[in-house]
Amino acid sequence: MLLFQRCHWCGTAMYHRLLCPVCAGSDLRTEASEGAGIIRHSTVVHRNTPAARNVSLIEMTEGFTVRGRVMGPAATIHSGDRVRLSTAQDPVRREPVFQLVDSLYQSWA
Repeated sequence: MLLFQRCHWCGTAMYHRLLCPVCAGSDLRTEASEGAGIIRHSTVVHRNTPAARNVSLIEMTEGFTVRGRVMGPAATIHSGDRVRLSTAQDPVRREPVFQLVDSLYQSWA
């Protein structure tokens, strides 16, 4: 389950904040995300890890953006791909892990 916050005053959704980035309100309520999103940016990181890993920015359907890892080979992960929250856990970074739902590039492979 992925929890996020929503501002009581302006309705902005956010991930791990103390204050609303729009109105600076501190009255934030916690909600559970459905776990669906779209990759907005993905990159491969080679430092401080025994093997290369991807780091992606995922725009969730609720309107907030979260940094996480998408399972699968880096060549198959592209901006615009739909993802769903996985039950897998990232043992090193403790970030959310996602799996591809479909890919715009799957038919090209």
